[in-house]
Amino acid sequence: MSNRIVSTQVTGGRRTIVVMAVVAVVCLAAGVLLSRLIVSPGKAAADAAPPTAGPITVPVESRVIANELVIRGDIGYDDPVALRVETGDLGGPAVVTGQVPVVGAEIGPASVALEIVGRPVIVLPGDLPTYRSLRAGVSGPDVRQLKAALVGLGIDPGNAGSDAYDAATAAGVRALYQRVGYEPPSAGEELQDAVAAARDGVRAAQDALSAAQRELAAAAVGPLQSEIIGLDTSVTVAQATLDQEQARCTAPTEEAPCSPVAVVEAQGALAQAKAARAEAGNPADTGAQRAAVASAQSQLAAAREDQSEAQAATLTPLPASEIVFVPSLPRRVDVVDATRGGTITGEFMSVSGATIQITGSATRADAELLAVGTVGSIVLDDQELPVTVAEVTDPRATPTSTEGETEGEEQEQENEPKGDRRTVVFTLGDLTQEQVLALQNTNVRVRVPVSSTEGEVLAVPLAALTAGPGGESRVELAGSGGTASSLVTVTTGLAADGYVEIVGSETPLTAGDLVVVGVAGTDEKSADAEAGDE
Repeated sequence: MSNRIVSTQVTGGRRTIVVMAVVAVVCLAAGVLLSRLIVSPGKAAADAAPPTAGPITVPVESRVIANELVIRGDIGYDDPVALRVETGDLGGPAVVTGQVPVVGAEIGPASVALEIVGRPVIVLPGDLPTYRSLRAGVSGPDVRQLKAALVGLGIDPGNAGSDAYDAATAAGVRALYQRVGYEPPSAGEELQDAVAAARDGVRAAQDALSAAQRELAAAAVGPLQSEIIGLDTSVTVAQATLDQEQARCTAPTEEAPCSPVAVVEAQGALAQAKAARAEAGNPADTGAQRAAVASAQSQLAAAREDQSEAQAATLTPLPASEIVFVPSLPRRVDVVDATRGGTITGEFMSVSGATIQITGSATRADAELLAVGTVGSIVLDDQELPVTVAEVTDPRATPTSTEGETEGEEQEQENEPKGDRRTVVFTLGDLTQEQVLALQNTNVRVRVPVSSTEGEVLAVPLAALTAGPGGESRVELAGSGGTASSLVTVTTGLAADGYVEIVGSETPLTAGDLVVVGVAGTDEKSADAEAGDE
């Protein structure tokens, strides 16, 4: 019994000790917790006080500084041109009968852009638009342009340096139509009838000339030889008779007395015989016949000239309704305003260059940094594609200044409004068909590096720069080992991405040196107060 009592007392004492230990642990934990939650007024005031002010420093870095422009641009094709056809010579409605291209198709030299009333509209390279039909006898810069286009196609137009449309040019036009698969245009029945009439006129003039020449030949023929012999005999007989009568008068006899009358008659007969012989020896007078021949020759020359002109008029022409000149080829079809069976007047298609390009705008200051040939880049599907500045233009087309401008005018031009912008055109390199399709009608971001340091240079954040009393740039070099900081005058270079290049300094700087960019523990109120105290 006594042992049971002793055992119970021991067990109760152990429980008391355990309970007291647990209570002590709980009290300790509560005390620690309360010590964290309850802050003394002194500590609270200390915690609320501003931190001790101190410099914020960053190291001088060795890095590449590159400056770039970012421009938004629209993807499209270069140099859009509207095609128009002259339909005034058709004599009726310009009905589209075929060869209607689809958007995206490419047209090149000697392509058929459209078919109107069964006839082709042929595309040729040239800056001068079509303004008239070309045919034999006309001349001008449009003829020279046509010849240049034919030469580019390997077709001989005759003298390419001449601006006259001649038979060789007409032959070249026929070759052009054969190449595109159409019959060459004809001159018309009226001109063919004119050629036939001119041919008949030449034939009639030739007959008249032949008749006049025959009459001249007949008039130029002299007397026959037998007639000449008879005339000579008459002269001899008359001379003998005169000699006989004169001899009787010299020695008259009864049987042959002198007869003065007979002498005179003999003299007259001799004179007549000699006159007849002399007339037979002179050439015939053919003046009238020669004049007739000359007139016939002149009429024949005029008839042949008329025939040449009539034949020239029938040379193959080039109607204005069947030709379109386009600056630079090939081209891409953008818009087609023609349908088969419909009619057109004037413009029927819009084409652009086959070269894809990016068109954006930049401020005048930025545009002055973009020289033609500068290379930039765009990103397509995480792939960087190169682009090149092809053109920088002023959309307002402001005329250039002249030497006679005053200083005031120049100053006014420099102070142009903020809205003064420039159009910038970029070209892309070789693209795959998939890339072209992905880029069409999109707006992209173009990044163009405009300046960069050659390799790594010493650089500090822009916030580290301050201005000295003379406007010089300075940085505050932090002291080391408790020494005070010092202001160092520096020469700056290129700035980009929040950093500026340190070209030189009065105290040598190296990468890793600490420079001050601000002061920790200051707020706006204290900063304003300090500024007010100063």
